[in-house]
Amino acid sequence: MDAEKEGKRRSFECSSCQFSSPYDYFGKRPGFLKSIVLLEEAYVMKDPFTPENRHLTLGGHCSECNKPVCVGKDCSIFYTRRFCIDCVMENLEEFPKEVQQELNKKDKG
Repeated sequence: MDAEKEGKRRSFECSSCQFSSPYDYFGKRPGFLKSIVLLEEAYVMKDPFTPENRHLTLGGHCSECNKPVCVGKDCSIFYTRRFCIDCVMENLEEFPKEVQQELNKKDKG
């Protein structure tokens, strides 16, 4: 049973930067957002800053090592699937040149 159905809020924590936040749902189809289907199983919370049914995606699991990582640019990227930066750097040659160039820019800057 997910956090939304239980009425409890569990906590998501990024394994890279230790960002932590309560979340309302984990998966692809948050029940409180009827028309949204996410591209990945993700930790989602209701947006506390808007009264409408909006959400914030906090993070997901790396598709290689399965560690929970936030969506922060220093922690993970989404390229067809979520990857933590450590797994990206270990397998950089497997990604398209555009992704490699973007990460190399970030590494130098």
